[in-house]
Amino acid sequence: MVLGPDAATRISPAHEAPLKIDDQASEIMIAPSEGAEAFYVAPNWKLVWWRFKKHRLALVSSVILMFIAIVALAPGFFSTQDPNATNAKELFIPIQTLHFFDEGRLRPFVYAVVGQRNPKTLRMEWQIDQSKKIPLRFFARGYEYKILGLITTRIHLLGPASPEEGERIHLLGTDRLGRDQWSRLMHGSQVSLSIGLLAVFLSIILGILLGGISGYFGGTVDLIIQRLIEILQSLPPIPIWMALTAALPRDWSVERVYFAITVILSLIGWTTLAREVRGRFLALREEDFVVAARLSGCSQGRIIFRHMLPTFASHIIAASTLAIPVMIINETFLSFLGLGLRPPAISWGVLLQEAQNLQSIVLAPWLLLPGLAVIITVLALNLLGDGLRDAADPYH
Repeated sequence: MVLGPDAATRISPAHEAPLKIDDQASEIMIAPSEGAEAFYVAPNWKLVWWRFKKHRLALVSSVILMFIAIVALAPGFFSTQDPNATNAKELFIPIQTLHFFDEGRLRPFVYAVVGQRNPKTLRMEWQIDQSKKIPLRFFARGYEYKILGLITTRIHLLGPASPEEGERIHLLGTDRLGRDQWSRLMHGSQVSLSIGLLAVFLSIILGILLGGISGYFGGTVDLIIQRLIEILQSLPPIPIWMALTAALPRDWSVERVYFAITVILSLIGWTTLAREVRGRFLALREEDFVVAARLSGCSQGRIIFRHMLPTFASHIIAASTLAIPVMIINETFLSFLGLGLRPPAISWGVLLQEAQNLQSIVLAPWLLLPGLAVIITVLALNLLGDGLRDAADPYH
């Protein structure tokens, strides 16, 4: 049976309803196609970001690391005292807990501490006096410092509301010389993080350069570089670091020791990345786009840095994020053993030197808090690195 052109109208007078359903169906079909098209044409960094957002722990870790980075950029702003100022009358003062609310209002304060000398041991014993409050204020004036070594200011995030009365606060207590631990922890974050970042940066440069040359050119160059990598990886790193840092002259300045430790850490840590870069270059140098770039007359440097490296740049970023905590731990244990940075330099490892003495730990257990800062930073960096590595994996 053949139907006429108006058969649909005769069969179903309410012929507009199917059309509306068809229109809705077409709209439903368009949305996924547009999303799929956006997915297929999206650049690599956007795909990495979409996958990274699903990693909740990595997102939380990135927020924590952003705060630590801000503290490292301006430690003087977050400090409450001069980190190098000593006071023989304030040895081993306990932690003064910060309270933000007073009688239901946002009025930060800490309880005062009172000391009394023990007649038997002649040691000063401190106790929290809850009958006296020391009011605090945000953006208080204190000791003078420089932001990034350029801008001189006296504004601090938190400080006593009446600094003219000589009141001092110690949010993390004091050490055996009466130095404020909170302020020293803030300044130590700058040194420890910067050593990790600089060492990883130098390691990346060496790893990409030597690994790329080894994988792209091959032959004798590849043989020499691979034997060098095998020699460095066969050496036990801890004794080598200890021997090299112990060989540093004791009369060197803090800046020279800082630079030397950074170079030593980077010279040992580039081998793993170089092996990974070499493997990727061996796989990519025969790909069609590399051959096409070579036939079009591109220089070898342009082929390496413009065409080959961007294909696994996300992997390099993830590997770098996982390498930073290793460098921080290396600097911490070297300084803890007295083979790295030395006073008057301030780093987390130098701060943990105060916890070497068992008697000091018994008298002031808060001296171990820099170790907690190391644990939080390293854990956050590892979680961030795991998130970036999963996001950068094209088969994830």
